[in-house]
Amino acid sequence: MPRSRFVVLSVLLDAIVVNASIVAAFFIRFGGELPAFNFGAYAAMWPLITAVYLGAGYVFGLYEPERTENPWEIARASFQAVTLGTVLTAAVAFFAGPRFFSFSRLVILIAWAAQLALFVGWRFTLMRLTPIRWPEQRILIVGTGEVARELAEELEQRASWGYRVVGFVRGADSTAADDAVPVLCDAHDIAQVIARERVDRVIVASPLALREVIEEMALANESDVRLEVIPELYEIFIGTVDSTVSDIPLMELTRPATPAWSTGVKRLLDVGFSLLLIALLSPVLVLATLAVLLTMGWPIIYTQERTGRDLAPFRVYKFRTMVRDAESRSGPVLAGEDDPRITPVGRFLRRYRIDELPQLANILLGHMSFVGPRPERPYFVERYLAEIPGYRERFRVKPGATGLAQVSGGYATTPERKLKFDLIYMYHQTLLMDLQILVETVRVVLTGRGAR
Repeated sequence: MPRSRFVVLSVLLDAIVVNASIVAAFFIRFGGELPAFNFGAYAAMWPLITAVYLGAGYVFGLYEPERTENPWEIARASFQAVTLGTVLTAAVAFFAGPRFFSFSRLVILIAWAAQLALFVGWRFTLMRLTPIRWPEQRILIVGTGEVARELAEELEQRASWGYRVVGFVRGADSTAADDAVPVLCDAHDIAQVIARERVDRVIVASPLALREVIEEMALANESDVRLEVIPELYEIFIGTVDSTVSDIPLMELTRPATPAWSTGVKRLLDVGFSLLLIALLSPVLVLATLAVLLTMGWPIIYTQERTGRDLAPFRVYKFRTMVRDAESRSGPVLAGEDDPRITPVGRFLRRYRIDELPQLANILLGHMSFVGPRPERPYFVERYLAEIPGYRERFRVKPGATGLAQVSGGYATTPERKLKFDLIYMYHQTLLMDLQILVETVRVVLTGRGAR
C-alpha cells in the first residue's frame, strides 16, 4: 500500500471510529435511545470533536508509520491520542457552556474505551491482512565510521519501509565498512554516484565531508535529492532535528522551504493586500502612467520574461523607465549605476520603486508574492545555474516583489551575495519576517536607498 493511501485511509477510518464510538456510547448509556438534549450537544460539535481527535492522532504519530514500529508502539500512541482527544473534547464542551456540556460521564468513558479498542484494532488488522510496502528510497551514506555502519544496519532492519542503502561514500572517518554495503566513491565523486545509482536520499555521517558534499551536489544541480546530516552538538544549537532512525538524530538540509499552511495563508494575504494597494495607490498609478506617456510615449507598461517557481517562465509588468528598444544593440544586460538608457522620469520611478507597482497584477495572478527572491531573466538564470553552486535552490519558492536581498544589500549586489540572502529568507521564513521585510521596503522606498 502506498504511503499516501495509508495516510488518507488512517485519517478517514479514525474519523469514522471517533464518531461511531460516541454514537454507540449514547445507545449503550441510554438503552438504545438518543435523547435529544444530550445528543444535540454532540450533533452541534461533531466536526470540532473530529478535528480534535485527528489532531491528537497527528501529535502522537498515528499518521507517521515510521514512528509506530511495532504493536506496542501502536497501542501506546493510540492510548495517548484517544486520551488527549477525550480530555480536550471535554474541556471544549465545558468552556462552551451548559448547552454543550451535556455528555454523561458514562458516555465519555464508554466512548473512550471503544475508540481505543478500535484505533488499535483496525491497525493491527491492516498490518496482518495487507502488509504495507513503501516506495523504495535509495540511500547513500557519507562516511564509513561506526555511526555510519550503525545507521546502515538500522535502515536495513527497516527494509519493509522501502529503505535500501546502495552504498557508502568515503569521508574523513575512513575505516573498514560493512562488506554487505560497498564503498562507492570519495566525496568529490558523489554527484556521479547519485546519478548512476538513482539515489533519492543522502545522509552525511561524516561531518568533515559535509561542505564538500553540499558543494558537489549543488554544482550538479541535485536539488531533488533529500540531504540529511547526523548533527554534531553545535549544529543542533542552530537547527532542529527533523527525524530519527532508532536513536540516531537526523537534520534535513533540503526540507521544504515553507509548510503548506503557511503558503496558503501567505497567498490569501497577497491577494487581499494587493487589492488594497491597487485601490489606495490608484492616484500614483495614474500619475505614473501620464508621466511615462508624456515623456517616453508608448508603450507605458514594459513586459519582460522572468523565471518563477520551479523555473517556470512568466511575464513581469513594470512601468517603462528606459528608452525604447534599450537592448536592441547590447543584448540582455543588467542595468548599472548611471545607466544612460534610463530616462530622467524613469530614474525617478526607479528611485522610489514606482516602476514596480504594476507587479501588483503579477501578485494577483499568482506569478509572484510580495516577499521572496526577486525573479530573474532566463538569460541570467541559465548563466547563474552554471556558475553559482546552489543557485537552483532559490526557485523552490515563489518569487517576490521585494525580498531580504533587496532590503539588506544594494541594487548592484553580486548574484552570489543575493543568493545567500535568498536562502537565509527561504529557510527561516515566517509571516512576521515577511512583515519586517515589507516595513523595511517602505523605508527603502521613502529614502531611495539602494535604487538606481
